[in-house]
Order: sequence, then C-alpha cells, then structure tokens
Amino acid sequence: MSASVSIGLIGAGIMGERMLRAILAQSPELVRAAGIWDPSAEAMARIASELPQVAQKPGAAAVIAASDCVYIASPPASHLGHARAALAAGKSVFCEKPLAIDVADSRAFVAEAGGRGAVNFPFASSPAVTQLQDWAGSVGGNRRIAIEVAFATWPRSWQADAAGWLDRREQGGFTREVVSHFLFLSRRLGGGLHGLQASASFPEAGKSERRIEARLMAGDIPVTLTGSVGTTPKDDHNIWMLEGESGAIRLCDWSLAEQRQPDGSWRRAPDALTQLEARPVALKRQLEGVAKLARGEPHRLATLEEALNVQEIVETILASWCTKSRSGHHDRIRTAVRFLAIFFLYRQFCRCSCLNIFSCALV
Repeated sequence: MSASVSIGLIGAGIMGERMLRAILAQSPELVRAAGIWDPSAEAMARIASELPQVAQKPGAAAVIAASDCVYIASPPASHLGHARAALAAGKSVFCEKPLAIDVADSRAFVAEAGGRGAVNFPFASSPAVTQLQDWAGSVGGNRRIAIEVAFATWPRSWQADAAGWLDRREQGGFTREVVSHFLFLSRRLGGGLHGLQASASFPEAGKSERRIEARLMAGDIPVTLTGSVGTTPKDDHNIWMLEGESGAIRLCDWSLAEQRQPDGSWRRAPDALTQLEARPVALKRQLEGVAKLARGEPHRLATLEEALNVQEIVETILASWCTKSRSGHHDRIRTAVRFLAIFFLYRQFCRCSCLNIFSCALV
C-alpha cells in the first residue's frame, strides 16, 4: 500500500477550512493534515477552537517544510509566491483557482512547474460531470455550449467575510470565482478555449464586475456566456448546457445533471445529488487525485495548463472594459475633432461670404 500523503494548508478562510475538514474526513492511510497557517490571527483562532487536533504553523515556510503537498487557499495574488516556494522545496502544489491574476507570471510558472502542480476545479471529480460525459454522445453534431450565471448579490451571502478582496477589481469578482469553473468544464469536455470576444461592466467604482457577456470557442464548439449580479433572487444560479442536433444536456446549480426529452422537458439523472450531497464525494475524489499527484502518478485533477487557459480567458474578459472604455474615449475624441473641423470651416465660409457681400455693395 502507498504511504499516506501529508497535505499542508496555506489559508484558513472558507476554502481552506473546507479542504481541511475534507482531509480529516478521509482515511489517514490516504491523506493527513500536516498543519495550517493563515496570516489572520482571527482565522487561526477559529481553527484552533473548532479543530484543535490540527497543527498550527508559524508561517508558510513551516507548512511547506512539514508537507508532501501544499494546498494554497490564500487570496489569488499570493498563489504563485507560495507555489514557487513549495516547488523549490521539492513539494507538489494543489492550488485554489484562479491560478493567479498576472497572466504573464502564470505562463512563466506553468513552464517552470511541469507536472508538479494542479488546480482545484472540483468539476474534474464531479459525479454530475461524469454523467454529462456519459450522455454527451446523444446530443449529435453542430454542438454549442451556453453558460449562464447570476447572483442576488456579490459576494454571495456566505462569502461576506471575504468581501475585502472578493468584491475588489484586483483579485475578486464572480468571473474569477464562479465563471472559471464553467470555463474549465467547457475546456475539459470541448477542448482548448480560444477566439474570445467579450465585454464586462464595472458600474461601481473600485468594485468587481456586475455583468459580463462573451463568445468564444471550446475546441471547435462555440460557447456563449452571460453573467450578472442583481438579476435573480437566488444566492447562486448557474446553468451549463451542451446542445446539438439530436438533443441537449445540462448541469444546473453545480451538481444536477439533466437531459432534454423529446417533448422539451428535462429529466434529471436518477442518482442526482444536491450540491451539499455532491461536495464530499467530489472532495474525496479530489484528494485521491492529490495523493496521486504527490506520488507522481497519473490523475484527473485540473492541470496547470488547463487552469492557465481558463485564467487567460477570465482576465481577458475582465480587461475588456478597458478596451471598450479606451475605444469609447477615442470615439469621443474623433467626434470632437470632426465637430471642431466643421465649426472652423463654417466660420471660414461665413467670413468669406460676408466679405463677398461687402465687396458687391461697394461696387
């Protein structure tokens, strides 16, 4: 039997605590918690109170030293710094999405890391996604993907404590936090993401996006994407749909696989699980993948290359507001220049006309 893999955790927020509890729920022969660290004293105190059996480390370096694999659940801008430190120490890396914020730095990191890292996109281990893959052959040709996400507010109610970065333009927003999952799913089932045309709206100064629209390709499959805040009473609404000439399949609210029937109605998979029921199943499969990653064995986790492709699309969507803003600004300048040119020509015409009239009067 393979030796147990020790996982150290950097970050004790919502995702860090969720992963820690998942590790503790597994057989120690598979994985075990090497320790946890977060710069927030409040977060560390919460972990100490609720999970006193977990070793608390004085810093990221101590977590790395104690681990076979390092799980990074800190805010996105810090991901690559911790990941590089772990790889330099000879450890493998399991990183929360997004991989990072700086695309150029992510490209450099992926080239450095090789196969020693993976990213936590749980759709890689989702029972519902397995069902979609089984059904995919039934939809026929001329395939297309549609992604729709909506939120009552952003951040979602259960993320309010992290609003300090989750609702800031620099690291947060629903495109990085939620849409990235469905882009990964599109890539995993369709192929590489490319050919993006997008727009993003940032109506509140300093805050994250409130609306996005995009068209792109997943392999040779066209993808349409819409996302918005304040357009649903639900905390979290999402649909991913694959449609073809012969039928359609979809994933609703993270975990419910459905197949369209001849009469247009939708039939849910008989063994479908709610999100709360599906999460521990997917986490267990993810941790099995982490153990394989740490041992250098093949796994089904999201690769660094897949995560980078998703990040490139996400950051381009979010940057599209700059392009539109600059384009609109340039359009306004061009309009003003045209107006001034017409104005001066008109003045010149009027001046010449008056002189001609005056000359005729003298004659």
